[in-house]
Amino acid sequence: MCCPTTPSFNGRHALGDEGFDVVATADGVASARRRAGVVQPDVVVMDMSLSDGSGSTATAEVLTVSPSSRVLVLSASDERDDVLEAVKAGATGYLVKSASKADLTAAVRATAEGRAVFTPGLAGLVLGEYRRIAQQPADGPATPSLTERETEVLRYVAKGLTAKQIATRLSLSHRTVENHVQATFRKLQVANRVELARYAIEHGLDE
Repeated sequence: MCCPTTPSFNGRHALGDEGFDVVATADGVASARRRAGVVQPDVVVMDMSLSDGSGSTATAEVLTVSPSSRVLVLSASDERDDVLEAVKAGATGYLVKSASKADLTAAVRATAEGRAVFTPGLAGLVLGEYRRIAQQPADGPATPSLTERETEVLRYVAKGLTAKQIATRLSLSHRTVENHVQATFRKLQVANRVELARYAIEHGLDE
């Protein structure tokens, strides 16, 4: 799904020509939420500037009605606050609009596989912010108890490996790995792999 389709970025053509099935387009927060709830897209290519609000707001709304979707933000801005706002809303990746069509195509494929994708230079910014947050003392509920296998899978997720790659590393089936990932989602009360990776980083599981 593409939000939005504009004269400068026609998602249906740009991605449809590369073999992707563009199931819907939207031009605002409200329409993005409504259509995502209906079509449950695998990937949403989200512009940060929409007709009735921000792409970050739309990202959070889309993930509320379609929690299994992954959002790739496409933005004209590479400003720190914009990037972090999008990631905190649940975006899996962030690509600036100056990226080539080949880079966009590769980013959509990677996002569909659950890998975090960022324009070069932005990944370090996000990681640095998460580490800064992790170093701040905070009072909160007790850390959820994960099994040894769930923790092992979580470490690999934090390193950016796909479920298929993790399955190969641990000699497990793809389905078993996905079951472990879903179990950690429930225990840690996170909605997507970006939040899961953030948890791992905050707790030193990405080493």
